[in-house]
Amino acid sequence: MASSPPSEDAPGEQHGEDPAPAAERARNALLTIPRGIAQVEFQPNVWTGLIFLIALFVGGWQFGAFALLGVGTATATAYLLGVDRNRVSLGLEGFNGTLIGVALVLYLGTDWSTVPLVVGGAVAGSVLTAALNSVLTPYKLPTFTAPFCVVALVMAIGAPSYARVWAGHNNSAPPSATDPGTAMTWTDFWHGFFNGIGQVFFQDKWYVGLIFLIGLAVSSRLVAAAAAASSLIGLLTGWWLGAQAADLGAGLYGYNAVLTGIALTGTFVVLSPAGVAYAVVGAATAAGLTAGLTNLFNVVGGHTLTWPFVLVTWVFLAAVPIFSRIRRAA
Repeated sequence: MASSPPSEDAPGEQHGEDPAPAAERARNALLTIPRGIAQVEFQPNVWTGLIFLIALFVGGWQFGAFALLGVGTATATAYLLGVDRNRVSLGLEGFNGTLIGVALVLYLGTDWSTVPLVVGGAVAGSVLTAALNSVLTPYKLPTFTAPFCVVALVMAIGAPSYARVWAGHNNSAPPSATDPGTAMTWTDFWHGFFNGIGQVFFQDKWYVGLIFLIGLAVSSRLVAAAAAASSLIGLLTGWWLGAQAADLGAGLYGYNAVLTGIALTGTFVVLSPAGVAYAVVGAATAAGLTAGLTNLFNVVGGHTLTWPFVLVTWVFLAAVPIFSRIRRAA
């Protein structure tokens, strides 16, 4: 849900006129869309982005359609405002828009009013991305999905006040609201494993999570392995702490662990035995933080989103310079 380290700090191209032929410019512009979707999980791979898009449409046409609307709007906004061309082409300006589109259609439904809200949210997310980059770059911290979290949280909190917006909203209560209990079954376990990967994009069908895992493997087997291991860590952490089984089966304790695990396993931290242990602790911490933030946001009508991943990974990356056995990736 952010960029890989080299692309975050890359100097990029100048903002002048692109000398490439028109056909090549059009092709490159088109490829920024799947890259923007893939960058939700730090991958600049076009094929991974296309597989992710297929997974979203398998989960429901509205998820695929609104993801495209979000990523397209965010990418176009960044381009028109003159963001570094290298960032735009790598998809670094599109992934927050992707998640804004998916989240808003999930929480507000497919009502006509959701379309301008996604467009406006993606534009706001692009501006917020630039602002956070200015603040965080001196500390060598990526924005991750913080812009998405802020925009989606504000909209979710404010939406009930607007009848035309809230009229199409969907029930977003966790599965445990109607199916309480902490006794995890085998079905809860293996569904939760795949759903922990799918819930990065708010998908709760196990086979959709499997498609996302395949997409990650196309880009990097290491990343796919990190995602699988982190989903398992999140699931087991939630179970050990006594989380509701239905929520575990829905992957609600896995997706923040997945993002944290990928970020700390070779993406932003050098891969090493100590680094892997660091990533394991980070993934477990993100899973453990999920319930606390969920309870906090429930008070104000918000959602957990990917806040646990953002906060935990910021802290873990900020701490790296103090640990001699852990190093930031170049």
